[in-house]
Formats: sequence, structure tokens, C-alpha cells
Amino acid sequence: MSITLADARLVTPGGVHPGWLTIEDGRITYVGQGQAPTGNGHGLGGRLVVPGFIDIHNHGGAGASFPEGDQEGAARATAFHAGHGTTTTMASLVTGSLAGLSAATSALADLCEDGLLAGIHFEGPYIAAARCGAHDPGKLRTPDRGEFAELVKAGRGHVRMLTIAPELPGALDVIRDAVDAGVIAALGHSDATYEQAQAGIEAGGTVATHLYNAMPSLHHRSPGPIAALLQDERVTVELINDGVHVHPAMLKLAFQVAGAGRTALITDAMAATGVGDGEYVLGSMRVRVAGGAARLVEGGTIAGSTLTMDVAFRRAVQLAGLSLVEAAQVASLTPAKVLGIDDRAGSIAAGKDADLVVLSDDLRVEAVMKRGAWIAEPPAP
Repeated sequence: MSITLADARLVTPGGVHPGWLTIEDGRITYVGQGQAPTGNGHGLGGRLVVPGFIDIHNHGGAGASFPEGDQEGAARATAFHAGHGTTTTMASLVTGSLAGLSAATSALADLCEDGLLAGIHFEGPYIAAARCGAHDPGKLRTPDRGEFAELVKAGRGHVRMLTIAPELPGALDVIRDAVDAGVIAALGHSDATYEQAQAGIEAGGTVATHLYNAMPSLHHRSPGPIAALLQDERVTVELINDGVHVHPAMLKLAFQVAGAGRTALITDAMAATGVGDGEYVLGSMRVRVAGGAARLVEGGTIAGSTLTMDVAFRRAVQLAGLSLVEAAQVASLTPAKVLGIDDRAGSIAAGKDADLVVLSDDLRVEAVMKRGAWIAEPPAP
């Protein structure tokens, strides 16, 4: 089956240009500039087309939570985010017991094998008590190489990321084990000093879990992990661009230091995303959402978000001043590189999967395509 999308403004790594593209068997086979061949193609009326968004840190949505390990709920959450342009989702778990994490991991691994999810992310349980955020402090544990190996085994090759505090006893060994197992080591929920964060990077840490959040603030005499993570060219920094987690000025600072090549927008979304205000559960913690902001019922700590990637993308352009090319990079190509799938995803180019988002001039989603199939058809031009 061949599809031609014509009369579009394509956002590619090389710029934004009027053009067209052809799709066969779910892959982009040709990207052209100007007018498509006469009489051939589905016209998009000059709408923007960007690569499908890739969310590497997501706890759920549409009333469903990935940490519960419920396959039907996980499929519902993934479908909801796909409607907002996220064509690749990694399921993030939270701190829990070994039995609970293993069961959820095994269930979600089935969905990874079906191609619904891009992998599983353990956010905890090896994180700092002082920076545990919305994680159950009673279930935090010292990094354990044997336990981590059991969790990786439960994932049947689909565990893709581990968030860990590098200052904890045994953390550097677990980071090295993660790297050896093909698992991305992310540093976060940490009370590390600058030097301890550097040690975590040297051991193999290559991602900063939601930079700024759940870590010490920058200080001129005690720079802490933020400075170490921002400065190191080996590290990609996650940012939650929802207007709640990070002030726009700090977003701009991270972009200016790390650049689009080392910045990945994430949602850190929870079950309330797309549902509305009310009370929810994240892992074993009670969360109240009010005005779209999620906070623990006890203590008021921020507990994930109700963000979708299309909103994060739009805010990056309209509030943080990124160009469309840069926004596409931080929402698609950079996270694709983190996952090691940039050979088939993350940008509009021949040979890559036809994961595409059609946007209006005000950057709102009008249609989404995943592997050549419309999730939602575009409106008539």
C-alpha cells in the first residue's frame, strides 16, 4: 500500500519546507520538496508535519497507571497519548516491592513484544529518601545487584531505563550492571554532590531524570548534580515543560547549555492526564489533582504531571523560544537517540517509520499517523 502526503510544510532536521512524502508498508520511502506529482496524494492544505513524539518518561493517562501492570489500562493510556501525537511511549514504573515491580514488568513486557510500548523504565526503588518526591519512602531500598538482575529478567529484554541516585551505597555497581545489560542508567531523585554525580556519569549514567526536580538546587559554592549533568556532553537531560515543574527561565537555561541535541521533553504523566481534577493513586501514594497540577495528598509534593507531549512541544516554541526544528528535535529525535531507535524514528526521512503528527498553524494536533496508519485522519484541506 502506497500513500502520498502532499501540500505540507515538513519539519525536518534540515529545516521547514513545503513538500510531500510517500509512504509504503509503514515507512517513508521518499521526501520531496515543492509540489507532489500531479493528481497524486492526500493534500494537507499547507499544514505542518512533524515526526511523531517520543516520550521516554510516562506513568500513564486516561485513568490508567502503568505501575499497576494492567494491560488493558496500559493500552488505553498509550492510545490516549497517541491521540496527542506520542507515537512512541516508554512505560515508567515507580518504587515498589520486588514482587510488585516484577509482576508489573512482566505484564508490560507483553505489550512491548506487541509493539505497543517502547520499553519499561524503573524510576526507583534505588533513589534518595531526601529526594523521593511522590515515591513511597517505606519501599526505598539500597541498590542491590541481585535484585536488579531479577527485575531485568522479568522484563525479558524490554527494561530500557533505570533511574538511580548515584550517591547511594552500591549505586555505581548497579549503574555498571545496567549498562552491561543494555539498560540506560538515568541519574535522578538524588541528593548527590557535584562529585558524586560526576562519578555516576563516569560509571555510565547518560540521562538526567527530570532535570531540576527531585535534586538539590544550583548553588554557587555547592553546584550539586544539576551542574554536573548539564555540563557533561554524554548526558541527555529530561525536562517537564508543563509550567508547573520548571520555570520557563530555567528551561531556557537548560536549552542554552545542553542544546537541542542533549535535551528531551518528557511528560512524567500520571493516570489523571486527560481525565481531570480529583484524587488518584500513583504506586501506593494518594495524589490530588487540582487545576491540572498533581500533588501528594499528604505533604503536597509534586507527583507527576497531567502533561501531553503536544502541549510540551507547543510550549517549547511559544514560551521557550525554540524553533520548530529544535522543538521537533527535543520532542522526537533526541529521545529517539536515547532509546537507540533513531535509525527508524525521530525525524522525517526516507527509510524511517511513518510516525507523523499533522499540526495546525497554532501547533495543535490535527492528525496522527503511526507506521503508516492514521490514528486520526486529517481534516480536508
